[in-house]
Amino acid sequence: MNLLWMIQVIVNTIFLVLFVLLVFFILYLLVTDRKQNQHSILRNFPVLGRVRYFFEKIGPEIRQYLIQSDNEATPFSRKDYLDVVKAGKYKTRIGGFGSRRDFTQPGFYLQNSIFPKEASELHIDQSQKIDTSIYKLDKEGLFDRDEHRESSTVDPYLLTDEHAVILGNRRAHPFAVKRLVGQSGMSYGALGKNAITALSNGLGMAAGTWMNTGEGGLSEHHLKGKVDIIFQIGPGLFGVRDSEGHFSDAEFMRKAENPYIRAFEIKLAQGAKTRGGHVEAEKVTEEIAAIRNVKPYTTINSPNRFTFMNDNHDLLKFIAKLQQMSGKPVGFKMVVGNLDMLYSLAADMKATGIYPDFITVDGGEGGTGATYQELEDTMGLPLFSALPILDLVLKENGLRDDIKIIASGKLITPDKVAIAIALGADLVNVARAMMMSVGCIMAQQCHTNDCPVGVATTNPDREKGLVIEEKQYRVTNYMISMHEGLFNIAAACGVVSPTDITVKHLLYKTERGDILTGEQYVNRMYRSLKEAV
Repeated sequence: MNLLWMIQVIVNTIFLVLFVLLVFFILYLLVTDRKQNQHSILRNFPVLGRVRYFFEKIGPEIRQYLIQSDNEATPFSRKDYLDVVKAGKYKTRIGGFGSRRDFTQPGFYLQNSIFPKEASELHIDQSQKIDTSIYKLDKEGLFDRDEHRESSTVDPYLLTDEHAVILGNRRAHPFAVKRLVGQSGMSYGALGKNAITALSNGLGMAAGTWMNTGEGGLSEHHLKGKVDIIFQIGPGLFGVRDSEGHFSDAEFMRKAENPYIRAFEIKLAQGAKTRGGHVEAEKVTEEIAAIRNVKPYTTINSPNRFTFMNDNHDLLKFIAKLQQMSGKPVGFKMVVGNLDMLYSLAADMKATGIYPDFITVDGGEGGTGATYQELEDTMGLPLFSALPILDLVLKENGLRDDIKIIASGKLITPDKVAIAIALGADLVNVARAMMMSVGCIMAQQCHTNDCPVGVATTNPDREKGLVIEEKQYRVTNYMISMHEGLFNIAAACGVVSPTDITVKHLLYKTERGDILTGEQYVNRMYRSLKEAV
């Protein structure tokens, strides 16, 4: 009894102390909140105002996991996220009980053939099998998920040589790719070294694809997977600049001589970031500063354009210079917005005979680590409007056969990629789905260096959460799964390869329920734009 009595006294004492501390804490808040001048809610409702801030802080997580449906939320829904994660972890895209798409809304559809192609009729290169690891689910409880990883040898689903897409077929060193999907530009610095390494390793194992460095320059982490690389040159000229920040022929040639760098991309604009690049000071480590040739731990705000380019001719001369110096394909990345300028650029390409080997068109819905709201929500056309415009403008000027188009902007599943191909894309870039493959949970903390899963951060403590040996296989699986899906679509459309998907395979259902063929959709939009211009 004495022991029980002592335990009861101790418990009561603990509760009393906690109660007293809570009372003092509340009194402290009452006094301090009423005295402060910054927050009206706290002056009028101390304590309760703090509760409001708490729920406001956890609101995105509550909505994401408990309130919103699978098809709600932006920039990606829960369904979008799971489509990527399932393909990366389990290499599957199979769902049950029917589509969750809202078929009452306007949108694109692909025309299926009455007589689809069988698997044996498809032109697929399955000659080099790929060793990967796939997760198997053992048990899923309310608060845990038990699963294990198993080694697996899988088919690669590569394009055959005859269907390979070639960038720069007139260059001394053309770049042939046997996948239609690759990684869009994501800089080391915006992403941490573990994320970049996992992406490089995963893409390297998948083979046939590419990795875009982003404007932050080439690091040793990009090269870990021995994957083909498109080196992006942004207005800050990181990686190809001298100590004064000017373009350096010598630095450029050092990159051009690297056998893994297969092409160069001049970044004029990016979908959600038509301003210049931005990296917070705490992300600019000494290693990143050395790669970019800037001062460490200093905020980087690169210009919103190349200061030595003032018109189309300056751009085309720079392209010609890089093509001649490197012998490798050179293209540029743009956002379609000012149609007059697009027509003028195409006309100048035709008149001068100077043109890029490829154009990357980024839709206004394209992603970025950080940008301003007014630019993120409004500047530039969305991809499925911009893409056919660029395609038709190039065709009008007789340039389309020599210029490949790479499309980017939320193309995270095979059906979206197929629609982009039908609207004129030759290849597709993916960025945020790649981030999801290496662990991104869409916390939207990319610009803070506080990414909770170690993807978009250079904080060593946070980066520890991303285990390269685990995540690299998810990148491989996602890439293979995407291409398996593309061949499924090709078969359903009655063609032997996804490269044969054209605008003739496309349908568009309007808000009124009217059905337009792909040609009608493109021509109607193009005519209205021509009249406007």
